[in-house]
Amino acid sequence: MGGPGHGEFPIFEFLSEGRTSEGSVCCGGAGFACLPSPGRTEVRSRIPPLLAGPGMAENRRSGPQATALIYDEDMTRVRLLWDDPECAIEGPERLTATYARLCHRGLAQRCVRLPAREATEEELGLVHSPEYVAVVKGTQTMSTEELRTLAQQYDAVYFHPSTFPCARMAVGATLQLVDAVLTGAVGNGMALVRPPGHHSQRDAANGFCVFNNVAIAAEHAKRRHGLQSVLYFSWHRYEHQSFWPRLRESDYDVVGQGPGRGFTVNVPWNKVGMKNADYVSVFLHVLLPLAIEFDPELVLVSAGFDSGIGDPEGQMQATPECFAHLTLLLLPLARGRLCAVLEGGYHLQCLAECVCLTLQTLLGDPVPALSGDPAPCLSSLESIQNVRAAHAPHWASLRHEDTGPILTPSTWCGDGGPPLLGAQSVGTTERRGTLLDKLLSCPPPPPHTGIGLAVPDSTSSLNLPPALLQEEGVIVSKEEAEMWSRLDSASTQDQALAALGKLLALLDKILTGQVRAGIAVSPAVSAAMAVALRKGLTGGAQRLLCVAVGELDIPEDLRDNGRILLLNIGGKEQSEAAASRTHICLGGHEATEPGTFLLALTSLILPVAYSFRPDLVLIVLGPDCGLRNLDVELLTRLLQGPVAGQMLLLLQNPDLPLVEALAWALEGRALPSTLGPFLSASPKQALAITRLCRQRRLDWPMLQVSVT
Repeated sequence: MGGPGHGEFPIFEFLSEGRTSEGSVCCGGAGFACLPSPGRTEVRSRIPPLLAGPGMAENRRSGPQATALIYDEDMTRVRLLWDDPECAIEGPERLTATYARLCHRGLAQRCVRLPAREATEEELGLVHSPEYVAVVKGTQTMSTEELRTLAQQYDAVYFHPSTFPCARMAVGATLQLVDAVLTGAVGNGMALVRPPGHHSQRDAANGFCVFNNVAIAAEHAKRRHGLQSVLYFSWHRYEHQSFWPRLRESDYDVVGQGPGRGFTVNVPWNKVGMKNADYVSVFLHVLLPLAIEFDPELVLVSAGFDSGIGDPEGQMQATPECFAHLTLLLLPLARGRLCAVLEGGYHLQCLAECVCLTLQTLLGDPVPALSGDPAPCLSSLESIQNVRAAHAPHWASLRHEDTGPILTPSTWCGDGGPPLLGAQSVGTTERRGTLLDKLLSCPPPPPHTGIGLAVPDSTSSLNLPPALLQEEGVIVSKEEAEMWSRLDSASTQDQALAALGKLLALLDKILTGQVRAGIAVSPAVSAAMAVALRKGLTGGAQRLLCVAVGELDIPEDLRDNGRILLLNIGGKEQSEAAASRTHICLGGHEATEPGTFLLALTSLILPVAYSFRPDLVLIVLGPDCGLRNLDVELLTRLLQGPVAGQMLLLLQNPDLPLVEALAWALEGRALPSTLGPFLSASPKQALAITRLCRQRRLDWPMLQVSVT
């Protein structure tokens, strides 16, 4: 999510108790080696007080589902004391403007406030050498001229008499957040800190960064909390090694060393101007499959926002809501235990808005609709293809596509000249500025947080979200009753019409914005699906996505309706001739097996959904659909992104534990467990999914994972 220093360096570090990653190196400018502990270590006996301090008594949402926020004005004391245009953009206003925006939106008030603390020198030594720590410590008594002379020994950094305590506080705040999440005091959280961290090296400040906040946090999590291995993921502005810091180690084919091969994932952007579709695509086709296979216990995010539109460093065009979607895609991992730590982002308005939407997603609110063309650009597809090719030998989740790397990228003009950077014209810059002004002048509407339930009365004993609306139903019209009779003649009439009345009432509330999403149970789910699809069309939905799982009867007139996209998983086998742009079928019972379904989710279902941009998603689970409850929860959580949360779940079997779990999934609560051991799809099913994606990638551009 963006990154610190020059350009955009988003970092995601996934920590696990399992696989070893010895020898893997964080190469996106961080210069930090991630080495596993020799085994589980003892947790130190004293944990700093996490929920103490002024105003802490007002926090009423502390607990494993709460979201933490750390902000301390002391970190605004560091400022540039001399003229340096390169460093001037890293100023205290980055924190103050962002925090003010969070308060204005009422987001800060909804969080558990954790106090910051200064890291100890022992904690700094987890990553940095004692000699370097001593150099930074010495800045407290230096004159302005001495500070300037010291800064000239490093690259793009400045010092201030308050640099050492502020940088220690940035590290300490990060460690406070990690401790709070890993001890269950909160579920997730964000630390607003500066100076940023991840460009700093063991013995050197670099690119605005003094101490490597997230790298220290990763080592702290291993030593204090017993986590052992690290999977490192970074996207960054690279431009064929012509962009700062010009490290060969940041290219796609640097994957780690020795036993750690495959644990360093670099996604180099070789041109500026990357947009929302490029970022979401690299998440769906690289990050998410690897992270699901790795199955982390903790997700650390170096949350910079230089890739945000209007940023002078990144020069990319990701709009603020894009970061909400990326956060949503990460939240099913590690039981939702995610720590976001502010790094870069130098356009004050865009930075503040990006942080707001990120925090709003951590709080469980629905994400805004994703704007822009859903097609990733050629250069990003080349990077995705190259990264997948480099990591396929190390990760089973990437092996189904037998595609090699692009040896001559479209942005490279040969060894005799510089890369083709796609320089921005003045007109393009002006258009980007106009778009940014428009985005920031229209704050997103308040989220619809209500959830509706149209199920049997026997669910009254369940532990359901407090704001959930139990639907009483409506009187079914004569026309609706007759339509139901044509679709279903097997169900008891009174029972069927009562369920139909509840379904129609709930769907009407979703379509009119009274509630955001809901769950309905029907004794005849195929008939209920047909009714719901037709009601959705007449109720104003322009694009309706239906994900039907299991063998369900889909009326012919709905299969090729231009406004409905049907994705049938586990239904009857379908010939290629019967397939169409708006009716995609991955048939057979094997399609709902865990390995096959997870591959279909990341490679087919989510890319198609993000390409289609529906107004409403209908998830239909047929009788004996074959999916694990965990997979249904995962599908529910992740499909809320493409539709901005507007969703109806339609079940035939009133499986009460599943109803309860799905209600909390719609509410935004984290998964109660990790995803578990990774299961691969069979070669037959992997080939079937690959063929489907290739057949439909011109219709739905986010299906593309290569340029060949």
